[in-house]
Amino acid sequence: MKFILTASRLMKASEVKSLCKVMKENKNILLQQEIQAKSVMFRKLSLKKEKAAS
Repeated sequence: MKFILTASRLMKASEVKSLCKVMKENKNILLQQEIQAKSVMFRKLSLKKEKAAS
């Protein structure tokens, strides 16, 4: 499984490595993040479609 890690702030390499390690060990956390990101993207897409239909 491939995923992209984005950060809202600059992080040290050690912070990124530890975050990746936690994500690899806990697949549930990764799944929750994926569901949350997809729901945000879906909401934005549906808002664009509503504006285009108007």
